[in-house]
This record gives sequence, structure tokens and C-alpha cells, in this order.
Amino acid sequence: MAQHNAFYAQSGGVTAVINASACGVVQACRRHADQIGKVYAGHNGIIGALTEDLIDVSHESDETIEALRHTPGGAFGSCRYKLKDIETHRTQYERLIEVFRAHDIRYFFYNGGGDSADTCLKVSQLSERLGYPLTAIHVPKTVDNDLPITDNSPGFGSVAKYIATSTLEASLDIASMCATSTKVFVLEVMGRHAGWIAAAGALAGNGEGDPPHLVIFPEIAFDRARVMARVEEAVKAYGYCVIVVSEGAIYEDGTFLADSGNTDAFGHRQLGGVAPTLAGMVKQDLGYKYHWAVADYLQRAARHLASRTDVEQAYAVGEKAVELAIAGKNAMMPTIKRVTDAPYEWRIEAAPLFEVANREKLMPREFIREDGFGITESCRRYLSPLIQGEDYPPFDNGLPRVAKLVKHRVERKLPDFKI
Repeated sequence: MAQHNAFYAQSGGVTAVINASACGVVQACRRHADQIGKVYAGHNGIIGALTEDLIDVSHESDETIEALRHTPGGAFGSCRYKLKDIETHRTQYERLIEVFRAHDIRYFFYNGGGDSADTCLKVSQLSERLGYPLTAIHVPKTVDNDLPITDNSPGFGSVAKYIATSTLEASLDIASMCATSTKVFVLEVMGRHAGWIAAAGALAGNGEGDPPHLVIFPEIAFDRARVMARVEEAVKAYGYCVIVVSEGAIYEDGTFLADSGNTDAFGHRQLGGVAPTLAGMVKQDLGYKYHWAVADYLQRAARHLASRTDVEQAYAVGEKAVELAIAGKNAMMPTIKRVTDAPYEWRIEAAPLFEVANREKLMPREFIREDGFGITESCRRYLSPLIQGEDYPPFDNGLPRVAKLVKHRVERKLPDFKI
């Protein structure tokens, strides 16, 4: 078969293991050198393709590519930039094809969440309309765990492990001081519409009185009176109360508890600040001394505490993406199929992008306790395998060793393009 080049880009919020997927893609491409020539990475995601700002990955050593497996962040740069519909923004899609044509790129690997799956599908559709032979494969990634079809999303297991661990450790701190100090601790975690990360905090305890005493999900409407009554009940029974709350917690009318009033590049409402908002309610209604924390970027950057399961799955979907492309599959996404819970076994399958794009997987009601403040045993069985195993990075002078890329730029062949 003729040899053609590949393009890889990272999109949206990064994870502790997105670079493990990059490692899987690049190493698999190098194993198929008879069909895939060079791998070009988009500098800052899809923007790199639009502006023809390409990184020639062939200048990175095998050792550097292998080091991506234990490096957090987005090694090639990511972005929050969503391509709109083809009809009104056709120029941007045509620019992508123009860049791909100029650099003989026939394989498109887009590593991201739901919006990225939609973009990958549209690029595939337009390339077909324009008669340009392009194989487009979406590589799944999102800490929110809200991609459909796949059992879980690469990136989630490591966040879940970090949040469960942080909840456990902070709870011990609060418990040791509650007699004379803080009574309530609130931990804010990511999750706009789906409460998967908040649910992971519940893994910290598994018995009567174990923290967290409340988990607040986006899927369950926030009732201030009920929440405050439960906080009061926990403090009286155990001396303290630990709360894990999703950033996307909403009132009955659908408004967020913490809405900044702004939107991001994807058109999503910007959130943040639900922890101090909730802590303020505790102070106002109950008068308890409190502390709060926002996990924010720490939860998705904590490669030092990554789940081995997550690392292996992230690498596997990157590798599978290349195998699908080589096999001539188009507009597909590698998926994780759970075979058994105990012992935990999984395999990689694939799904067409039209079944993935613009769909969101929320927490099923049977995973949320009847009172709405915790998880069920079926949820615990689902979550527990995803945080299993340790995959510590190598350390130098007490700090994690990370990949340092050359990022050699490819010479531009086309006129400038403004986005």
C-alpha cells in the first residue's frame, strides 16, 4: 500500500493520561511505517491544523515518545475551539482539508471528548464530499466520563482515584480537629452535567458514618433545606460533615448553584465556586465553622496518582485508533468494553461516530442512592475497578520526570489563515 502521513491533535481539557493515548498513537504509527509516513501533531490542537502550525513528531526520539506515557498535560498543546456546523463555517473545514492535502495527510486522529467526536465526524463527512481520501478516527478522552457507548472514558479513572484519595485524606484531617475547630468540609469537583467524579468521592467510605456524608450530583436537583438538614444530622451524629459537590449542581429550575454568567469557547456556561457558595449556606443556616477546597486542575493533572487501569486503557485506545485506520475503518471511535467486574476484565472495541457525537452519558438513577446523597452498591462495583493499580512515574530529585519534546515545526506551504 502507498505511504501517507497522519495528523494527531489533542482537544479540550487535558487529563493525566491523554499523553498515554498520544504515545499509543505515535508508537502504533511507527510500527506501520509501510503505510504511515510521518506523524504531524497540531500545535494547540485543531488550531494547529487550521493555521498550518504542525509539529513533526519524527524528530522526537523513541525514549521521548515512551515518556509521554507518564507525562500529564497536553504534550502538543490542546485548545477549547469548537468547529461549528459545516454549512455556516464551511471555510474552516475546507481549510483543514487544504492543509491535509498540502502535507499528504490521509489519517486524522482527534483526541478529545464529545465535542471533538462531533468535529471528527464532520471532517470525515466533508472530506468525503470533497473527494479527498481521509480516514478520521476519534480517540476518546474526558475526565467527566460522559462519552456514550464506551464503558468508561480514558482520563476518568485517574481523576476518580485522586478525588477518592483526597476525600479520604481530608476527612481524616477534619475528623481529627472537629471537636474544637472545623465542622464542615466541602470539596468541589469537576462535572458539568454528569456526576461521575463526585460519585468517585464516595469510594472514600463504605460504612455507617464514613465520609463523605453527602455527595451532591448534577442529576439530582439541589434542595437547600434537605441538604442543610443532612449536614446538621451528620455533625450531631459524627462530630463533622464532609461534602463532595459537583461543579454542575443545579436547582430544580435548572440553574446552576455557581454560574459565572459567562460561556467558554464551546458555548458552555462557565462554572466554578459552588464550594464557597455551599459553605456560605452552611455558615448562614447552621453557623458551623467550615473549610472548602476546589480540586480544579489538580484533579486532572495528578499523574503521580494515576490509576494503572486508566493508563493502560488510554494507551490502548490510542493504539486501537491506528489499527482501525490501517484497516480502512472511518468515522469510528475505539471503545472500552467491560467483560467482568470481578475479576475486572476489559477489551477494546469500536463504535461509529454518529452514535457518539453530541450525546452525553449521565449517572443512571440506579447508581445514586435513593435519598440522592450517595452511591449505590452497583455504582461502587462499577467505579472500583477503574481506580485500581498504581503506575508511578519515574522521579528525579524528588519530582516526577516528564517528557520534554523538541516540537520541530513543519515548513508552511499555504497562505496564512485567521481563526
